[in-house]
Amino acid sequence: MEKNQIHLSLQNGEQMRIQVIAPDTFRIRISAAGDFREPALIRYGILDNRQKAAVCSVDDQEHVWIIRTERAQLRVEKSSGRIELTNVQGELLTSHAIPPWSNPQRGFGAEFQLADEERLYGLGDETRERIQKRGHRANMWVANVKAYAPIPFLMSSKGWGLLINTTWRHAVDIGSAKPDRLRFWGRRGELDYYLFAGETLADLLQSYTSVAGKPQLLPIWSYGLTFVCNEQANAREMIDDALNFRREGIPCDLIGLEPGWMEKHYDYSVNKNWHPERFAIPKWLPDGGPATFFGALERLGFKLSLWLCADYDLSLHEERLIQTNEETTSVTTVSGGEGAGLQGAHPDDYEQDTALQYPVYMDGITKRSEAWYTHLNKFVRQGVSAFKLDGAKQVLDHPDRLWGNGMSDEEMHNLYPLLLAKQMYQGFREQAGRRPMIYTAGGYAGIQQYAATWAGDTGGGPKPLVSLLNHGLSGHANTSCDMDVFTPAGLHFGFLQPWSQVNSWAYWRHPWLLDKGMLAMFKMYAKLRYRLLPYIYATAHVAARSGMPIVRAMPVAFPDDPHSDELLHQYMLGDFFLVAAFTDQVYLPEGEWIDYWTGKRVVGPANIACDVPAYAGGPLFVRAGAIIPTWPEMDYVGEKSVERLGLRVYPCGDSEFTLYEDDGTTFAYEEGKIATTSFVCREREEDLAIHIGVRAGSYKGMPESRSYNLVIDSEEQPAHVTMGGEELPQLANSEADRFDGDAGCPAPEGWIYDPERRTIRLTVAEDEQKCNPLEIRIRRSTR
Repeated sequence: MEKNQIHLSLQNGEQMRIQVIAPDTFRIRISAAGDFREPALIRYGILDNRQKAAVCSVDDQEHVWIIRTERAQLRVEKSSGRIELTNVQGELLTSHAIPPWSNPQRGFGAEFQLADEERLYGLGDETRERIQKRGHRANMWVANVKAYAPIPFLMSSKGWGLLINTTWRHAVDIGSAKPDRLRFWGRRGELDYYLFAGETLADLLQSYTSVAGKPQLLPIWSYGLTFVCNEQANAREMIDDALNFRREGIPCDLIGLEPGWMEKHYDYSVNKNWHPERFAIPKWLPDGGPATFFGALERLGFKLSLWLCADYDLSLHEERLIQTNEETTSVTTVSGGEGAGLQGAHPDDYEQDTALQYPVYMDGITKRSEAWYTHLNKFVRQGVSAFKLDGAKQVLDHPDRLWGNGMSDEEMHNLYPLLLAKQMYQGFREQAGRRPMIYTAGGYAGIQQYAATWAGDTGGGPKPLVSLLNHGLSGHANTSCDMDVFTPAGLHFGFLQPWSQVNSWAYWRHPWLLDKGMLAMFKMYAKLRYRLLPYIYATAHVAARSGMPIVRAMPVAFPDDPHSDELLHQYMLGDFFLVAAFTDQVYLPEGEWIDYWTGKRVVGPANIACDVPAYAGGPLFVRAGAIIPTWPEMDYVGEKSVERLGLRVYPCGDSEFTLYEDDGTTFAYEEGKIATTSFVCREREEDLAIHIGVRAGSYKGMPESRSYNLVIDSEEQPAHVTMGGEELPQLANSEADRFDGDAGCPAPEGWIYDPERRTIRLTVAEDEQKCNPLEIRIRRSTR
């Protein structure tokens, strides 16, 4: 037996291989031929199959192998390949109901026993009707609108997860045909899947994304607002849109163009250019510059995004990458593929349209020796920072297509959106050295590494909300949809997402064209979002480390609450905000909650009807104990210094929050160029203590000093407030405006109590040596 790997010959002649990837992760494969060719997700580097630190012992008994790690145990029946997975305590997590199979005649599949109360989550954006998948059957096939991003990952409330390692068309039945069985199967390809063990859904997301890739950390400006112009817009009209955002005082960072920017409308080729009349660029300034519209946008604080669609054969470049990899000595056929990869490609290969009865070259776009991204270099040099990848051809079937790597569309179809996002991400990264903002509608397992997604051409209503929840339950964090700007609920949901987008396209969704009431609401939500950016960005950092999503479906946030599975109109935005959308009925889990709009406190669990103020578009609650860092108002990310942060504290018992900061644009954070600040709040009957830790770490552009405007919820005026053991004076309420200034304003040496808002306010600053934490103590009034 190889290290952390066992091989079995089953009774039916098939060969089985089990690999211990990590203490909580096992890979199981069956091959009829026994050659175990790597499938596409491994071959093209989407899944990380490298062995982690996984010390295991293997007990070779007469009829079974027993593999033990520090976190789990796998029992394998030698004759049939049936498996039992248990946790470290020996409790059964899952087991095969029948022997698994994998052969050319039958295809591949496996069937697992389901416990009575077991609940399952995942599968990505393949249904928008539910988040709990028990009783559901799914066809894992990328499809326009119906299933933009199916992800073959499931996790169970019993503490185990499953990743099906295939791109072939397949299906998953989770207790639909048989209530006590989970079954997956495909007609072609070989059986290859991962099992994960974990105590919580959060553990399983961590383990899954250790294999399928952690969510990308987007550039910080992409977590602001994206606005996509009307498709017919020209350069002047685009600049006017940018100016209107600034004139109206609406913060926005990214402005995008639809296919009208192209010389040839909907140009799929690698010969695309700017429309010569709409977006004229002087011949003597091919790379843009301050005198072009690129420079104008930059001075206004905007990044530029371009719409793209692709039908290019991306497999050829992937094969070239393998050939140039020093560790690869030969090119082998992908598992189940019909050809021999790039090495076996022949100039006479063609796609056959059976209706024509003779050979026809159907791919007139692909340049076999040129990577797709190559032709985009010039646009990035000119100043483009983001690309929108339309579903277009990538979500459509190509039944007659033979791809350059030898794959038929049955194997390549689900893979295509992944390869497109991967090549866009890697191409931009290599060229610019900055984080790109690539966003797409289509996806599959691993999409979170390379791109953000939006919910496709389906608007911004309740169904896209479910799409975001299912993505988050499948390891993908950077999700959004086209905001509905014409309804209060649409604005409420649209601005309280991982990233926010307004897409005018063929319409006029420009905020300054709304009526006065809706324009005021748009401004309010946009400014709220930008104030919350340090909170949202820190939550994105958590996602990039753990796989825990930014928008969290209630089952992952409150797994023990029996109501969570049915809550399709609410979610947690990070640790502390509960958002409800398209409803005025909210379920508040156990604990204390504060209505963000009114300040009213409610104790859960409770179903309540919310009376949302006229200036807002939906219910928004803060979890008691919340510590929320905020920025000053600004028109775009980077416009103002952030030496001074707001810190909104809602005391309740013991709570904490970690602020993550970096340069916001480069990949230096991967090398540890990050600053973290810990905030801790401890509430007791007699007093309240707030601890602000010393900033740990550094990054380029880090503010030299840091101060905080604290706003602390308090039902009563305190007896006294101390900072570092020294008592601070109480100031008159007339001093309140001095606490709301931007960075650089003098810090009042004292505190005020606002009885109307029931808040304590004070400003504190780190010491000059930056080596001592800040300790604020608030003594309750004596009675």
